[in-house]
Amino acid sequence: MTKTDFRDLSTGYKILVIVELCLYIGAMFLSLFANEKLGWPAQEPMPANIRAIYAIIFSLLILLTSLSLGLYNPRMRENYRSIFRRLVIAIVMGSAEFILLMLIAINTQPFTTEVMMTAALIGLILTSLVRFTIMQLDLLGFNKAHVLVLGSGERASIIERRMRRKVDRHGFTLKGFVVMSGDSSEGIKREKRISIENGALLSYVLENNIDEIVVACDERRNNLPVDELFACKIRGINIIDILDFIERETGQIAVNLIYPSWVIYSNGFASIHYLRNALDWLFNAAMAVTMMLFLWPIMLITALIIKIEDGINAPIFYYQERVGLDGRIFSIVKFRSMRTDAETNGAVWASLNDKRTTRIGNFIRKYRIDELPQIYNVLKGEMGFVGPRPERPEFVQDLIRAIPYYNERHNVKPGLTGWAQLKYPYGATEEDSLEKLKYDLYYIKHRSFLLDLNILIRTVEVVLFGKGR
Repeated sequence: MTKTDFRDLSTGYKILVIVELCLYIGAMFLSLFANEKLGWPAQEPMPANIRAIYAIIFSLLILLTSLSLGLYNPRMRENYRSIFRRLVIAIVMGSAEFILLMLIAINTQPFTTEVMMTAALIGLILTSLVRFTIMQLDLLGFNKAHVLVLGSGERASIIERRMRRKVDRHGFTLKGFVVMSGDSSEGIKREKRISIENGALLSYVLENNIDEIVVACDERRNNLPVDELFACKIRGINIIDILDFIERETGQIAVNLIYPSWVIYSNGFASIHYLRNALDWLFNAAMAVTMMLFLWPIMLITALIIKIEDGINAPIFYYQERVGLDGRIFSIVKFRSMRTDAETNGAVWASLNDKRTTRIGNFIRKYRIDELPQIYNVLKGEMGFVGPRPERPEFVQDLIRAIPYYNERHNVKPGLTGWAQLKYPYGATEEDSLEKLKYDLYYIKHRSFLLDLNILIRTVEVVLFGKGR
């Protein structure tokens, strides 16, 4: 989780991380206490401070695994059964990681098997009870920021359209939309519209405990109440542009609202990072070699099944031209997931439940196995592990003409996975490409090693739970 992500979480989620860390530490000490009282196999004696260090390491590994499984994703829309299943997997994997780490680091297991199993069981019981209570009482919604939107026209309406669900507003409570002169009458339709007289904005903000004002009026020139906004600002009220608000709350950039000066003056979009560029290929190559060492059996089995299903003469791999860094064309390699005659009539957008997909193709696409041969593209330096997914040149020219700023996604190297794939996992139309571009631009603006690491960790969830297309 990046620094920005943690900062933007509600107070409830921040507390949840701390509470569960304490629960896992407590579970280990309860298990050690039970070991002493019940006379289980003798536990090696060790100072209390050393036990505490081991317990903290044990807990942190479980928390890291929980993160990779999406348990701290504030927009995770899962029922309790699904959350409980993820907790079980996180605790089992975290415990196994602890044992493996200890065997490598100190060549021994500091706790007996009975102690480890009991700690894992106690930790599961405690955290599942906490999660159940949170879901039943909706405790994660407290301490939300009270937000007032200045504007009720077309620009403001994107909040109504894109943030209409409760899960989309986990970090704030929307108090309403202030009607401004020049606003489109086709804007806000369902949300609360507020009329405030000239000079009364500050009074309304103070009386209603507003924490943040989002500037979203359609006409700004000679229309903004600058003096009142300044008075709010010096009283600690946060003033934010709608583009920055949407970016913060949704993890995407609203392409249809962008104006050139915002791009010029905003932080991010820096393309020159000498250290990053120098280490980029080395990092990706090391990751590629490591993945090959662990995943070659899966790749071999996949190749054999493709041959068995389609015949000995059927091709295993599928080569396709894609647009990469700076618009250069390269050939991407994938395990073939469609019939050999899938594109006899030319390039066609892939669709959900595409009838051209083979039986093995459905499976390997769901679990992203078809993407594994692209490790070769990573080793060649044509792709990285994280970045916007490369698109076909047949579609790119049309998309550049139809979608503003689409060509900007070619300013960074394409990747095996990306921010758009996590946030908007399927795309088969121009409209889908526009939605994905919003996330790609967010990634380009905030591109960093920590964000890449966050994306890689969260991709584990997609693979383990079969959320790929």
